[in-house]
Amino acid sequence: MSAATGKSATFRAGLVQMRTGRNPQANRDAAVKLISEAKDKGADYVLTPEITNIMEPEREKMFAAIAVEDEDITLAAFREAARKHSIYIHAGSLAIKVSPEKAANRSFLIDPKGEIVARYDKIHMFDVDLANGESYRESSRFRPGELAVFSDLPWGRLGLTICYDLRFPALYRALAEAGAIMLAIPSAFTRQTGEAHWHVLMCARAIENGSFVLAAAQGGMHENGRETYGHSLVVDPWGKIIAEGGTEPGVIMAEIDPAAVSAARAKVPSLQHGRRFEIVEPMAEPAHLHAVKP
Repeated sequence: MSAATGKSATFRAGLVQMRTGRNPQANRDAAVKLISEAKDKGADYVLTPEITNIMEPEREKMFAAIAVEDEDITLAAFREAARKHSIYIHAGSLAIKVSPEKAANRSFLIDPKGEIVARYDKIHMFDVDLANGESYRESSRFRPGELAVFSDLPWGRLGLTICYDLRFPALYRALAEAGAIMLAIPSAFTRQTGEAHWHVLMCARAIENGSFVLAAAQGGMHENGRETYGHSLVVDPWGKIIAEGGTEPGVIMAEIDPAAVSAARAKVPSLQHGRRFEIVEPMAEPAHLHAVKP
């Protein structure tokens, strides 16, 4: 048993890579089929990408198609699949209606009995204008979350995050300091930003926290005209990519050994060395520099 994790068993993680479209029923069916494929390949835990249930750019059409949590067809299907396959299913995120004007970009962790054991609402909203003319205003339709969330799996503690959160390392440090040995980062990266930053940022989050990174992704040209980067990744705590997808839908499998976390953190114990500090104005000098000299 690892002293750092309190767990001993390895497990198999399955990352579902998708090309979500505008029809929630079709997206649900595609996801359930890939989850079943992951189970057939020996998965104990399956992660789907961000916005598994719908990728609809027109606001009115999106709100007409999504539902409140208790009525979401994808969530219901995932709970049934978890019971059927006796596995953990992590819905990377679903668009869930929380008011007439706003949705939540919400992640759900479902246990093998089909019970929801954790929920996480994406904290950081992707509001950008890219050089190629693409523009995204996630905050116009989604309500940002305010709470960092982790949950204990049989193999160790999992930190829940979503996509754009990746660019805010303090969130991952907080999760690691709270005991997370695995960091889930389900995503729908644009091709442009993915080509520039995907691999380096995922590896950085793994290295700086001595944690596994599990990143299921959307990939390819979607029916709404958006192109996502794909390349679902599993990165080990030393920063080595141990599994990677391409751009096509499918399942990416990896063996996860929690003992690798304690080994990496023993080599670089930075989680134990963090110190709090204050930021001062550029011309200000610390008080001790003004002490009277003998």
